[in-house]
Amino acid sequence: MQLLQSELAPESVLPAPLYDMAFKGARVQREKRLQVVILALLVVSLAAPGPFSSARASAWELDPAATRIAFSVKNLSVAYVDGTFRLASSRVVLDDGDLSRSTIEAVIDADSVDTDEPKRDAHLRSADFLDVTRYPTIAFRSTRVEQADGDDWKVTGNLTLRGTTRPVVLDVQRSTAEGSRASAHASTAIDRRDFGITYSGYAVGKQVAITIDAVGIKTAADAPPG
Repeated sequence: MQLLQSELAPESVLPAPLYDMAFKGARVQREKRLQVVILALLVVSLAAPGPFSSARASAWELDPAATRIAFSVKNLSVAYVDGTFRLASSRVVLDDGDLSRSTIEAVIDADSVDTDEPKRDAHLRSADFLDVTRYPTIAFRSTRVEQADGDDWKVTGNLTLRGTTRPVVLDVQRSTAEGSRASAHASTAIDRRDFGITYSGYAVGKQVAITIDAVGIKTAADAPPG
């Protein structure tokens, strides 16, 4: 039960170096380029951009109104409880020369947890679970972006929840692109006990499934090279 408002800025133009590279026997077109960009958008934390191999890096943000961060956890070993979180802020710096060196940051408002049941949500905000008074945000920081198979990618990073940081891997399954907007779907699973959430023993499932449907928007200006 975790995760993930950015300020939207006018669109700008993507750098062109990759448009003419060969990609599995076909030429990389604008659509394919933007699809690859969004794969680097996921996972939704407080990352400082690392060194870049290219002379130019493009900046993106996730649209908080369109991005959906959801979780699902088993309750009493029978039913599943589903809920969502709101994105608080995000920033993606895309290395146009080497996508694997791109960086992603995303911060979620922990107090925004919503399972459509006010009493349950209040309990989830308490010290038994998220302890939002002490830990008001959930953050993700990418450490590696790598291609898995075809258009599938893996984004590895550090998730900070309830004051504890642990590594997670996001599986990115699909993407679409249109103009300066791009979208993608990602998923992962965590063990809540790894983050100090041990309340209820077996009454609440240990594994928490997380899905992210993200929409990225190109910001007004490219980020300077590091």
